[in-house]
Amino acid sequence: MTREMTGAKMVVQALKEQGVDTIFGYPGGAVLPIYDEIFLQNDIRHVLVRHEQGAVHAAEGYARASGKPGVVLVTSGPGATNAVTGLTNALLDSTPIVVLTGQVPTFMIGSDAFQEADTIGITRACTKHNWLVKDTARLPQIIHEAFHVATTGRPGPVLIDIPKDVQFATDVYTPRQSVSSHYAPQTSADPDIIAELAAAMETAKRPVFYTGGGVINSGPEACRLLRELVDATGFPVTSTLMGLGAYPASGSNWLGMLGMHGLYEANLAMHGCDLMINIGARFDDRITGRLDAFSPKSVKAHIDIDPSSINKVIKTDIPIVGDVASVLKDLLRIWTARGARTDAPAVAAWHEQINEWRKVDCLSFTPSEKTIKPQYALQRLEALTKGRERYICTDVGQHQMWAAQYLHFDEPNHWMTSGGLGTMGYGLPASVGVQMAHSDALVINVAGEASWLMNMQEMGTAVQYRLPVKQFILNNERLGMVRQWQELLHGGRYSQSWSEALPDFVKLAEAFGAKGIHCSDPADLDDAIMEMINYDGPVVFDCLVERHENCFPMIPSGKAHNEMLLGEAKTEGAIGADGAVLV
Repeated sequence: MTREMTGAKMVVQALKEQGVDTIFGYPGGAVLPIYDEIFLQNDIRHVLVRHEQGAVHAAEGYARASGKPGVVLVTSGPGATNAVTGLTNALLDSTPIVVLTGQVPTFMIGSDAFQEADTIGITRACTKHNWLVKDTARLPQIIHEAFHVATTGRPGPVLIDIPKDVQFATDVYTPRQSVSSHYAPQTSADPDIIAELAAAMETAKRPVFYTGGGVINSGPEACRLLRELVDATGFPVTSTLMGLGAYPASGSNWLGMLGMHGLYEANLAMHGCDLMINIGARFDDRITGRLDAFSPKSVKAHIDIDPSSINKVIKTDIPIVGDVASVLKDLLRIWTARGARTDAPAVAAWHEQINEWRKVDCLSFTPSEKTIKPQYALQRLEALTKGRERYICTDVGQHQMWAAQYLHFDEPNHWMTSGGLGTMGYGLPASVGVQMAHSDALVINVAGEASWLMNMQEMGTAVQYRLPVKQFILNNERLGMVRQWQELLHGGRYSQSWSEALPDFVKLAEAFGAKGIHCSDPADLDDAIMEMINYDGPVVFDCLVERHENCFPMIPSGKAHNEMLLGEAKTEGAIGADGAVLV
């Protein structure tokens, strides 16, 4: 049965058919017909953010925590351009979001009309695909196609630009089941190549699983299969920043995070392995360090659904294109059929070597009874929230790395951070999205004061929707990571890496209608954290920490994995001229 409806009504109907229950957005003239249709229904919640960048980050947090695509609705011109940072962030971190933007009427496009921007041209480089809809009849088909593209293959952001006259016009609605797509990425891998990896696993003496966000993006089954494979082989496993939680931090084979601020034992295992099995990671530069010194004696296998990621950065010996869950299922089947063999004595000796590296205790730090060390703050946050249904977001900087080092995740989709783009201001709006997805959970954003200020306006969103998000700000009154790099690179000349006009965060919280907590004494920290946790509403926790603490361990830019700085390392001259350009 065909139904005629306006383009605006088509948008809402298509979103309902896609199972959308939440939209993050900000209205404007070019999307008022759609907002009118949202007003006339009760199935989809709309969350009014305070800035369009916040809308996209909130949708990202929602998507990463729920496993469903996030949806954004913003107006034309500045509304669309304000969304660009979030789109780029989602593209680099493979987060499925669908962004709907308003546009000036079709007959005014190209005339420099009020609030006109070339949204399609601007966002072409930061989306998986984008569409300008000039025909109302095609609008529902494009929306359904957009959801398919965003969630199929390597997930990512898509954008649909909808002129205002298309929203007012009437045509026949095309239901979801009537729409087919030509976009069908390869999900199953060549069994002969998988058998090659199985054979390599049988003889490896120093193997390591190097896992990334692609495991989590593939879904719960991929994470379950990874755990089964790790437990069956006994191989050690490490993870990128984005992959934390795919394998439990409490697991006996867990090495911790690897990379620039990864654990000593994880990085040395990567450097010294003879078989590296990359599952759903992309050989990011913060992982590889110096390319010519990256795990120089290992056979490298790479499992990834995105064929463009294979051999892009690192030459791979065993390239496997396919969905992680599908490949791991086949790998377990083939390896088991071959006898489920490993070189058990060699692997046991490899674990002994790793345990020797672990004795270095690379996360040790000098405690203080006078000032709160940021590491200590996160140790206590971990201890006091362990065992709860807890979701952690972060902003970007030293606090982000300390959170990854000291907070532990046993489940996927409980850790939301900006990896590829490193977007300051991500954490607060992301925590809003996570709390919308999990209304009863404990949602904490670990932030730096500088990052948090970039999107602090979203506290208004948290208060309006009664979202009990906890903003745990490690306040060192510095741009911590910038200051650390200036110490390593520029002789301690701290050019513009602190603000002389920080707000009173407690008063700021109260101005928004939230609770503010200030803590500067280590002796008071536990009670203050419990006060934050137990408060039934949004909290801004101003945790004043040591100002000049550096984040270790660290692989200096331009160095190899086995050239890490540990503890209170001497930083002068740690990064040479070649490494300086990589910071």
